[in-house]
Amino acid sequence: MLPGLKAGFELDRRLEGDSEPVMWLGLCELRMMDDARWPWLILVPQRPGIEEVHDLTPLDQTMLTFETNMVAQALKRVSGCTKINTGALGNIVRQLHVHVVARSENDAGWPGPVWGYGPREPYKPDAMRRLAERVRAAL
Repeated sequence: MLPGLKAGFELDRRLEGDSEPVMWLGLCELRMMDDARWPWLILVPQRPGIEEVHDLTPLDQTMLTFETNMVAQALKRVSGCTKINTGALGNIVRQLHVHVVARSENDAGWPGPVWGYGPREPYKPDAMRRLAERVRAAL
């Protein structure tokens, strides 16, 4: 079993297909969305069967908040963005996951949401690896 992985936990296949692992935090696996239009990270709490924040224990809720804030601060430092967007929608992928997206006034789709804005633009392998390294260093 991978470090940090909880027994019975399975990552939703859509999250697995659209993102790459960056690192394990305490509660969450941190992943990077494979869309080069925005620096976009996803935190996935390693708890089986969880769809909503309120489904987590109070301690896990606290850990999720702490890890989300830590990731948002690191992403803002690394990207130099104007704004960090944080959201947990779950309308398509029911498994609880939190998006942390760096936004700038000159990015694709500003000031609208990233969801549903044009086709995904996958990273070139080296660019994704370099950004993931910078995020890990900032954390």
